[in-house]
Amino acid sequence: MDFSRFFLIILARHKLILLTLIVTMSTTLLVSLLMSKSYKSTAVMVLTHKGADPVTGLIMSPQQITGYMATQLDIIKSSRTALMVVDQLRLDQNEAVASQHKQSNSSLGMREWLAALLLKNLEIETSRDSSVIRISFKGTDPAFTAVIANAFANAYQEISIRLTVEPSQKAATYFTDQLNVLRDRLETAQKKLTQYQHSHGIVDADFRLDVETKRLNDLASQLVVAQADLIGAESKQEGGNRISEAHSIARNTVINNLKINLSQAESRFSDIAQKLGKNHPSYIGAKAEVDKLRSELSRHISFTDRSAVNQEAEIRKALEEQKIKVLALNRSRDELQILEREVDGAQQAYNSAMQRLNQTSLEGQSNLSSVSILDTAKTPDKPDSPKILLNLTLSAFLGTLLGVGAGLLAEMIDRRVRSAEDLVDVLHAPVLGIIKRGIPKERGLQLVLPRLLR
Repeated sequence: MDFSRFFLIILARHKLILLTLIVTMSTTLLVSLLMSKSYKSTAVMVLTHKGADPVTGLIMSPQQITGYMATQLDIIKSSRTALMVVDQLRLDQNEAVASQHKQSNSSLGMREWLAALLLKNLEIETSRDSSVIRISFKGTDPAFTAVIANAFANAYQEISIRLTVEPSQKAATYFTDQLNVLRDRLETAQKKLTQYQHSHGIVDADFRLDVETKRLNDLASQLVVAQADLIGAESKQEGGNRISEAHSIARNTVINNLKINLSQAESRFSDIAQKLGKNHPSYIGAKAEVDKLRSELSRHISFTDRSAVNQEAEIRKALEEQKIKVLALNRSRDELQILEREVDGAQQAYNSAMQRLNQTSLEGQSNLSSVSILDTAKTPDKPDSPKILLNLTLSAFLGTLLGVGAGLLAEMIDRRVRSAEDLVDVLHAPVLGIIKRGIPKERGLQLVLPRLLR
């Protein structure tokens, strides 16, 4: 079918098409007028999720923005938010609502039934690159729609606060319990450390170890000196008198003084011996003094040699005891360091838990929300639906399509000859001429027009 035939069919069936269009538009207008008016009220919210949190100081990364917005939309549409609206407005205490709930024969409770009913008429709108959310509610009562829209906005703001505060409160409870355990652990470790210090008499292990080590070094030095004296005593026994005396004089002040006095006495005795005879009292007295000093010097040197052996043994014994003491102190210091590390670890864990407890407690007491109400819902002056002009426009388009379809269907059922081409198609014979007698000019123009278009 070419365009000329289609045009001829439209012209022939124009009454049917026009009737279908009129019926469609009339029906649409009638239905629109009979429909109850529906009002729509919108509350505008804005999410201030960008930037640092005023309590924790955390900054949300830009990658979380898309998921964050989708999550917020799901929170608004959740049954918890709707139940909060029901509780805030006390809708379940209305007698009319109670009677409607009984008539509905729903298996849900009244609160859940109301929440589901409110969510059906709730609309959430948001833009892709915007943090603004529009909460709209539709209903037959304009004032009621504004109240419900504002109630959902307030409930969403309260829910956002609770979703932030409740985990922090639970975490604060957990940290409080853990803090008690860590406190007991710290007290136990501190008690063990104190008892160990008291039992071993340790105030400062490092200072005491330094003192005992210094004493050990002093004993080692004394042992070296005593061994040197002992070597001098042994050399005397072997006939090394000069070596023994040299060591004894170097270590004994009395022997040194006796040596000096003996030298002076010998000098005086030598002078007297040159002047006086052996029987002279001065000679005898000087000689007796020299013999006495020599005897005392010899006695002191012998005593010093004997004491060198005993002193070396005593110093060696004291040195061994000091070594044992220093080693024991080293072991005590190592054990003390282990206990101190346990105390430090317990103290560090306790401080960390205390810091986390303070932070979570502060977060749990915060009433700051990332949701702000930009515009509250107003009572609408005009109904949102039905939109008569839009419905009539759509019905005109739909009626035209239905009319054309009805015309084509009627043409298919009752086939008519509309042009010479139809005769050629039906009779398979050529057309010799067309008689236009009796055809008005306007009608003739309508018949010729398809040919010109063709």
